Amino acid sequence: MNRLFVAYKPTGVSSNRFLGSIKRKYGVKKAGFSGTLDPFAKGALIVAFGQYTKLFRFLKKKKKSYRATLWLGATSPTLDIEKVEKVVEIMPFADYSLKIIEDSMKGEIEYLPPKYCAKKVDGKRAYALARDNKEFELNAITSTIHDFKILHYMHPFLTFEITISEGGYIRSMGQIIANKFGFDGCLSSLERLSEGDFVYEDEKELNPLDYIDIEENEYLGDIEDIRLGRKIYKNSFKKQENGLYKIVQEDEVSVVEVTKEERVEYILNGIKLC
Repeated sequence: MNRLFVAYKPTGVSSNRFLGSIKRKYGVKKAGFSGTLDPFAKGALIVAFGQYTKLFRFLKKKKKSYRATLWLGATSPTLDIEKVEKVVEIMPFADYSLKIIEDSMKGEIEYLPPKYCAKKVDGKRAYALARDNKEFELNAITSTIHDFKILHYMHPFLTFEITISEGGYIRSMGQIIANKFGFDGCLSSLERLSEGDFVYEDEKELNPLDYIDIEENEYLGDIEDIRLGRKIYKNSFKKQENGLYKIVQEDEVSVVEVTKEERVEYILNGIKLC
């Protein structure tokens, strides 16, 4: 069964374990998800069954939106409430301070990912090394904050919404915000609201053609060439500029790559549309 939809992962369970419950619910064996959520986090998780799992890297999911609550004055190596080590009592902040912070949290930002993350260091996950108290360093990354808004402030808890480029770490964003106030901080809650165009709607089945983020092209030759995986060439396509294209047939979608070479390469071929 091919199916694409958005599920809602609850807090306290890993994305892999949650996927297992989804597979049992629908009685499927082949399934996958895009955009891992930590056990601490909850919210929208893109899920696909069957051949649709091959489409993840082509989907419209470059911007992600989150709602999070930051506990100001709390110190945690995980940057969330899993391992709070110390809490410092601090005075409340004035409204103008909040406005300054809000205005500063937009545009490109370079920062270190949290030590407790899924990035690999010498073949091992960073969170595994951190839990074993191993010394290691992570390289700085750059994210783009498209939108940031403080929703609520009830000292010492500050709730915000953020829209950030794919691959951004919201726990690190919380730490950056707290540091701007001059203190440590960690997230007490984290919810993913959307991944690009994907929002949770009771696991409604989605048409992948509406979410594939590459331009459509037209094959001018015999469409059976693509259906059967025959050799195909640039001069047989309506658009011949370099790039990835989707080719839609009656009941299938394929992805091809046009380059400077005359022969066009298949990236995916014959994904059945349900």
